[in-house]
Amino acid sequence: MSKYLLNKFLYTVDRDPALVERYREEPAATVAAWEAEHAPRLLNCVTAEATTWLAFDDAERSALATHDYPALFALGAHPFLTLTLFIAMFERDHPEPLAFQREYAVRLAHHTLPYPDIAT
Repeated sequence: MSKYLLNKFLYTVDRDPALVERYREEPAATVAAWEAEHAPRLLNCVTAEATTWLAFDDAERSALATHDYPALFALGAHPFLTLTLFIAMFERDHPEPLAFQREYAVRLAHHTLPYPDIAT
């Protein structure tokens, strides 16, 4: 398990509007393509610098591919990164102001302190 890689995925997808839309419409394909193309690259480095050890495990891949943000939170994904990406993807499906944010809070309400460790 790599919290770094989970957070890198959330961070990089959230900053690319086309990738946000692709992830919304084709999550499993987007996760697979991102993992093949972006996971080996070090964050903010030239493409020539890469690593071979970073990959999602099955639980991470499944949670990402099904938009399961409560599972991502339980796996240690940073809640701010998760929330901002999922707001970009799903807020438009909720007509009431802050409706998605309330749903997010309800779906994570079963977590109690101490929360899962988000340190990478």
